[in-house]
Amino acid sequence: MKRLALAFAVSCCLPVFAADLRGAVDQAIQPLMAEYDVPGVAVAVTVNGKTSFFNYGLASKESNTPVSENTLFELGSVSKTFTATLAAVAIVENKLSLDDHPSRYMPQLKGHAVDKATVLNLGTYTAGGFPLQFPDAVKNDEAGMLAYFRNWKPKAKPGKLREYSNPSLGLFGHITELALKEDFADAMQQRVLSPLGLTSTYINVPESAMPNYAWGYDKDKPVRMRPDLFSEQTYGVRTTTADMIRYLQANLEPAKLDGTLRPAIASTHIGYFRTGLMTQGLGWEQFAYPTSLENLLDGNSSKMLLEGNATKRITPQAESGLYDKTGSTRGFGAYVLFVPEKKIGVVILANKNYPIPARVKAAHAILTQLEN
Repeated sequence: MKRLALAFAVSCCLPVFAADLRGAVDQAIQPLMAEYDVPGVAVAVTVNGKTSFFNYGLASKESNTPVSENTLFELGSVSKTFTATLAAVAIVENKLSLDDHPSRYMPQLKGHAVDKATVLNLGTYTAGGFPLQFPDAVKNDEAGMLAYFRNWKPKAKPGKLREYSNPSLGLFGHITELALKEDFADAMQQRVLSPLGLTSTYINVPESAMPNYAWGYDKDKPVRMRPDLFSEQTYGVRTTTADMIRYLQANLEPAKLDGTLRPAIASTHIGYFRTGLMTQGLGWEQFAYPTSLENLLDGNSSKMLLEGNATKRITPQAESGLYDKTGSTRGFGAYVLFVPEKKIGVVILANKNYPIPARVKAAHAILTQLEN
């Protein structure tokens, strides 16, 4: 009832703005769905703490179930921002340090090249050049994981190359759970999801929530993610736009939070490495604000995703800027952005992995309406 009341407050108290916003969202999303044959899209927008939801299409073509703000979508790599938040909580609790090396928590890696990197390097993709995914030959078990990291050969010294990577961020999340001495999913639930009131956000979707779980679509075939090595840490979160916009509101105003989450979330807004126009923090990627659509597209380009790029360590700083993150699984595509200075945020979740530039363009069009 509370979320519905918030949505009503926008349309009731700001009728002209709400009408303009509805038009802007429709114009951004409907052509996108038609061009890329996206079955369903859920959009949430927050402005000064007030929330609006815009839902399009179907969560399941087989059952003809419509999308709503309570539909569960796979976040893909947007999950990495949750992993970063959990790591930040561990740091606030003095159980983890960004200056630590992996062997402090995994003595099996002592003396190997990976141990020259720090926890910070792993969390910012700057350890020296891990690939985007684990090679197919790596077995999905602890022995296979350890063998991979022992045998890994870096392309560069730590801190010189940013190469976006699930193995890098996955090891970062695994070290976090070892530092906390808890199962990763349990620690996430107890230290991040429950305290934030994210009651429909899961790493392991319970049976009771399965009716709300959308089907993703890949070449018109219904699909959902499969568990794999470090999938929980890198792309395993499922959530709704109702919960995601609450998560963005926590990021917009972390000072309003209680306990360890207040400094933890604030610390995920600190940037450590600059690559082109983008600054890499823990989980979130940052841009100066205001920023152009061209800059956002460049920072989310295939070159940034699929190639190694020279990077530069900067003095750690919380930039007054725009924060964003994309995410994809086989059948889902997500994009979120927020601007703390303006207290505005946008969430776009879809049950198809459509092109990232299209997501960025749609979100930027909506953001432009919010700025006016």
